[in-house]
Formats: sequence, structure tokens, C-alpha cells
Amino acid sequence: MIPTAGYAVSMACLVHVYRHFNWAEQWPRIQAVPTPAILAAVLTDIAVYCVQGWRWNLLLSPLGSLPKLRTMQAIYVGLFANEVLPLRPGEVIRSLLQARWSGVPFSVVVSSVIIERLFDGIWLIAAFFAASFFVELPELLVVGSRILAVLLLGIGCLLAFAILAQERAERWLQRTIWAQGFHHLLGAVGSMSHSPSFYQSFLWSGLYLALQAAPIYFLATGFQLGLTLGECAILLVIIRLGAVPPQAPGNVGTFQWLVVVGVMLFGVARETAIGFATLLFLVITVPLWTVGFVALLATGMKLSQLRREAVNEPETPHATSSSSRSAGL
Repeated sequence: MIPTAGYAVSMACLVHVYRHFNWAEQWPRIQAVPTPAILAAVLTDIAVYCVQGWRWNLLLSPLGSLPKLRTMQAIYVGLFANEVLPLRPGEVIRSLLQARWSGVPFSVVVSSVIIERLFDGIWLIAAFFAASFFVELPELLVVGSRILAVLLLGIGCLLAFAILAQERAERWLQRTIWAQGFHHLLGAVGSMSHSPSFYQSFLWSGLYLALQAAPIYFLATGFQLGLTLGECAILLVIIRLGAVPPQAPGNVGTFQWLVVVGVMLFGVARETAIGFATLLFLVITVPLWTVGFVALLATGMKLSQLRREAVNEPETPHATSSSSRSAGL
């Protein structure tokens, strides 16, 4: 039901954006964007995931770590999975690979991903609040940000309870059916939270979000939109908030619609906004597909196999096979 609804929304957005769009007028403008601007956008987009990999290693450092290229490989395989598969299984798939290669329990790695997303959400809500002072944001996104804030508050309270009252949390879990599965998880979360790297990773999350505005800025400059870096940051917040609900793989359709809505807030004509949204999607997505596909090939596994194993929620993989050790970028 959820994938069907996501596909329907994405298709509706695509039709809404590209209906009556003048390709003959805008395509030459897309092709005229200087190569240095495109190259800068691609490189800064890659830098985003380098920062994400560094942050993930920091978060897991009290429990075990991987070489940064290994972490990057897991991240890009997960990103590729999100681009081609419904329901965004990439987070679970990258957790599976990280657990297999590092020997850290799968459930612990998943908890680190949840903490990552909590950090991202806090920074995103703070950025949305700041953006609301400079531009009137769409009501749909305002409502969505409030829902996200409530969810983050709930997750944050549970995390704080697990960190600040670990013994009480363990006693509570002992009375539930999840006692055995979550006992070691609480210890791992406690180890992460009591390490300086936990707070460092939170700060890196701010850089991770801020860097995502750079590709938008370089392309907007090359496209001669006249947007400032601050306006590109606001556009990023709109895109990120709009990407939270389930939708088609790669956020096709909704991505273009959100970019058009965001750019038009700054006085850009609709046709020009659609042309820019098309270019931004291609420049961000095509390199991700390429690197993600290469990262997947390097694992020696098929995406369908990884998805199946991720759905089955594997047990703690303490041992690492020789084949998985030899696969890498």
C-alpha cells in the first residue's frame, strides 16, 4: 500500500511539473551550464558522503570501526539501493554490510544509523526554523516539519532514557519479550553516548547538512539563477523535509516538484525553475548511481541478495568471511 501511494504521488508530481514544459527552450540552457560548475557540484556532493562516512566511523568508534573506504562503500551501496528499490531499504542494507565487515552486532549498527538520523533531524528542524524568518515556506512543509519534530522528540526521549537511566531501562526490558535482543544494545548505545566521539559526530552532522547546499549553489550559479548561498540553504531544507515521507525510489517527481516550488519562492520563473530542477536531479543522481553501482559490484553480491538478507534481520555477524574481507573499493 505504501509503495503504491509513493509511486502515485511521484507520478502526479512529474505530470504537474513537466506538463506543458518547453523542452526546446530550456534544454539548450541546461547544456550551456559551464563544466566547472557541474564538476564543482559533483565533487561537493561526493564530499557530503565522505563526511557522512567520517561521522559514522566516529559514532561507532567506541565499539569498533572500519577503514573509511569500507564505510563509504557501505554508504554508497545503501544509497544505490534507495535509488532503485522501493521503501528505502538502503539504511538497513548499509547496516548489514557494516556489521558483516566490522563484526559489530547488526542491531547495534542499526542503532547508530537511528542516532545519525536523529542528529540529522535536529539540525534539519533547526535549519527550517531559521529559514522561516527569511521566507514564507509552504504550509505543507510547515505541517510536515511539526510532525517530524514530534517524532524526533519521541525518539530523543527514548534515547535519553536509555543513556541516562540505563539500569532502569534494562529492568524495564527484562519484563518484555525483547529482553534478550536489546540487552547488549543498551550497553552499546551507552558506550557510544559516553564517548567524546558521540558529540563530535553530532557536530559533523551540522557540516553534513550544510555541505549539501554546496552542489545546489554551484549549479544555481552556473544556471545564472542569482541565488545566494543562504537561499540555496533554504532550498535544501525544503528538499530534505519533502523527502521524509515514503515515495518512489530516488524521490523522482517529488524532488523536481520541491525544487521548483522552492526556487519560485525567490522570484524565479516557473520554466526556468523546471530546467534547473532537471539539471540538479541529473547532476546529483547520475554520479550517485555510478559510484553506488561500482560499490555494489565490489561486494561481489547482488542487490536482491542484500535486500533479502536485510529483510531477514540477520543475527550478530561476529565472524567475517574471507570473501567479504576481500571485497572493497
